[in-house]
Amino acid sequence: MARLVCFCVEWDEQLATRAKEQALLCHTDHYFQHFASFSHVGWNSRLSAPGVASFSDIIDAWFEEGKDFLYADGKCRENATCQHYTQLVWATSGHLGCAIHQCLRDENLWEIFVCAYYPGGNWEVNSRLVTPYKTGESCSLCTSSMSGCFRLWDHEGGLCEIPKNPCRMSCGQHGQLNVPACKCKCDPGFTGRFCQVRCSTQCVHGHFKQEVCSCVCDVGYGGAECAEKVQFPLHTCDVTIDGTCFMVSSNSDSYYGAKSRCQELGGVLAQIHNQKVQDILTFYLSELEASNEVTDSETRNFWIGLTYKIPKESFRWDTGEILRYSSFAFGQPDNQGFGNCVELQAINAFNWNDQRCKTQNRFICQHAAEHIAQWEESR
Repeated sequence: MARLVCFCVEWDEQLATRAKEQALLCHTDHYFQHFASFSHVGWNSRLSAPGVASFSDIIDAWFEEGKDFLYADGKCRENATCQHYTQLVWATSGHLGCAIHQCLRDENLWEIFVCAYYPGGNWEVNSRLVTPYKTGESCSLCTSSMSGCFRLWDHEGGLCEIPKNPCRMSCGQHGQLNVPACKCKCDPGFTGRFCQVRCSTQCVHGHFKQEVCSCVCDVGYGGAECAEKVQFPLHTCDVTIDGTCFMVSSNSDSYYGAKSRCQELGGVLAQIHNQKVQDILTFYLSELEASNEVTDSETRNFWIGLTYKIPKESFRWDTGEILRYSSFAFGQPDNQGFGNCVELQAINAFNWNDQRCKTQNRFICQHAAEHIAQWEESR
């Protein structure tokens, strides 16, 4: 179930200190709930054999209790434990501090994991647990103290937050945020709006193109690093336009997965530079739909080799060429920053739409006429 009121949890050193103090006591109950700095603190704790579990394992175990939590009834299944889960997901607990300590109990060595939450959860009214969260659209019940809804590039939902920057975005582990411009400056070897895409590291038979963060292979070579010798498969051309071969995939992949697959064939994702190519590809893909060869509603759209380049603030073909012809659908592009990759969209008569690059689409590979000629000469 999606959660309505869920705050972005922040690490708190004072709570971590309180958790350490409680861990030193080596017991798993009767924790203090009130401190000078905190009016009500919630707790989770667990004992484990030394070296057997990490904090991540412990948190996963607490979360697993959720399978026994009956949301509609606001209680746990009979003879099951859920209080660690309900505190873990308590919507209004916005601060967290944890600690780990080795304890000697009954002549046995244990590790105790303790987490402190503020404000605490697991409130009860008339012996009935207050529901830890409400189901529905994420961020739709954020309070006035929460001035934003934090979303990451790979998450569909969001968390209520007090943003640390007006951009309400993160550049992850491989970039730094330029707050005035609300743009990421990526570390070498990474690209994308959130620096989430790792570039190719070497180009054996080709050259590296920095602005597209990948190899451009020499004729006759393919693969992400241009290390694979390939033969041109003329028999697989679905459409030939002015000597250029277009091959339509039967399977789906993310944008960058599709790009790699075309490279493995010694080609590139399709580039559409004029209305003639757009019209012919539209006709061919429409015929596929009419013949029921395209049946999966999630794969009716097709990637082409066009992406939004953050440094250039414009759409560019994967070869680095400037966009001079376009066929975006009405109202598109409308999602720059999140929809950095371009697809031919079936519901818009295969006009273009900017889409999230992780979306699974079919794709069209292209081999230029001059490449085909060079292949033929080398046979």
